[in-house]
Amino acid sequence: MTYADLFYEFKGKFMGADVSDIKEHLAFQFNIEDEQAGGAFYVEVKDGTLYVEPYEYYDRDAIFICAPDVLFAIADGKMDPVAAFTAQKLRVEGSIEKALRLKEIIDLKKGDEKSIGKKAVDKVVNTVVKTAAKKASKEVSPKGKKMSE
Repeated sequence: MTYADLFYEFKGKFMGADVSDIKEHLAFQFNIEDEQAGGAFYVEVKDGTLYVEPYEYYDRDAIFICAPDVLFAIADGKMDPVAAFTAQKLRVEGSIEKALRLKEIIDLKKGDEKSIGKKAVDKVVNTVVKTAAKKASKEVSPKGKKMSE
């Protein structure tokens, strides 16, 4: 696996997370230690939007340093980031308080996988209601009587 493969796979796993309720700015850099797939990228939450980009982030809150298998185990929810840190499979530099927020983002991602989420349900309901309203308005004549009567 190359760095580009690793980055795009990780980005695909995280971009489904609904972080719209997170109003705090969070910036995490991930340094991946691997001879073939090593490199750095960042995850940022800004104004309720998630960004995952293949660059170093110098104004970061925390840096996570780990091997690719640890990164994917955490991203897939198979390994708790706190447990990975305790087992010394994940090193953290910077604000531990902000670093703990990574788990929140992972949990939001996992919640999206288990169900389509409240916002998605609301969007579907609104679309159905609008479609039904349009259909109903087409079936009613200008005098307010149904065309089929």
